[in-house]
Amino acid sequence: MILDFFRQGQEQVAPEQKASAAGRVVAWGNAGRVLWSPRDTASLMRTGFAGNPIGFRCVKLLAEAAASLPLVLQDEVMRYSAHPVLDLVKRPNMAQGRAELFEVLYGQLLLSGNAYLEAVGGGEGECPLELHVLRSDRMSVLPGGDGWPVAYEYAVSGRKHRFEVQDGPSAICHLKNFHPQDDHYGLSPLQAAAQALDVHNSASRWSKALLDNAARPSGAIVYKGAEGQGSLSNDQYDRLVSEMETHHQGARNAGRPMLLEGGLDWRPMGFSPSDMEFQKTKESAAREIALAFGVPPMLLGIPGDATYANYQEANRAFYRLTVLPLATRVVAGVSEWLKGFTEEPVELRPDLDQVPALAVERDAQWARVTGADFLTTAEKREMLGLPALSGEPADV
Repeated sequence: MILDFFRQGQEQVAPEQKASAAGRVVAWGNAGRVLWSPRDTASLMRTGFAGNPIGFRCVKLLAEAAASLPLVLQDEVMRYSAHPVLDLVKRPNMAQGRAELFEVLYGQLLLSGNAYLEAVGGGEGECPLELHVLRSDRMSVLPGGDGWPVAYEYAVSGRKHRFEVQDGPSAICHLKNFHPQDDHYGLSPLQAAAQALDVHNSASRWSKALLDNAARPSGAIVYKGAEGQGSLSNDQYDRLVSEMETHHQGARNAGRPMLLEGGLDWRPMGFSPSDMEFQKTKESAAREIALAFGVPPMLLGIPGDATYANYQEANRAFYRLTVLPLATRVVAGVSEWLKGFTEEPVELRPDLDQVPALAVERDAQWARVTGADFLTTAEKREMLGLPALSGEPADV
């Protein structure tokens, strides 16, 4: 109080303050950090599928191969040639056929880790009239108090539709990949390949920038004046930059001669060892993307991979190790879901006898089973995945 009395009449100066208390942190906080693309479903679809040729080809190759597998319907007694479930699968809705609907279903599962199939129409004990694939980025799972889903919510154009999960068969069939840290949503292969996708996309942008710069790295313009000075005036510098941008930058100006004057000298720069290794880095990232999807790099035309002796062996391994496990799991899930509507013990499964890529393995298996005299006919048919013949004698 006494000090304040003596300060009366003096001009009060406000203490100096920074405009932002976190300004210095903002300026230096991100130094040296690696910038990764967002990991949400929409961003991964945009950068990993629509914006990356390796991711696009992996998803298309897998979805088309799995959707093209012929399906058969059978139970423990017979294999059906005509059935309402076969009619539904053959023509699931007015706009799509079997292969088209299953291609979209597999594509959604590969891109987001989740796939949703909607059943339309049909009464109790009857097969649905139509099947529709719903976009996984628009669907949300609503868990109940016990953690199990009680409803599915589909949002589009600001509107939401709720599909209740009841005791009977649900209108939604939710197929998902294994996710160790999520109870309701699956893990997409794009998530596992996200870093490799960023590296591959960055390498492509670097190559495009290199092409825009006449397909060579930048050189250096060295100035040395007549009197030994080593710096340009502001006007000279601005004029030089303007002429370089106008006459010598871009692909259309590639190879254009450069006219230098007044002590200017052009010194081109060659490729450094790191530049030469950049293409190998891009190919390594492409192999990692293919590895995440389970596609042999040889099928994608990626050089430097000699895991398989030839293309035929790689294609057979692709079907055996990737396509068939994916198709078997998805078709089994759809079959079990449809079984709740029809209440019949029928099962959909891929027909391995009609897969050309597996013809050699299938012929060898048929020959081994046929030559096994110690097996009964029923045991042989069971080993080949065929239903038992009606009226055949019981096994002794």
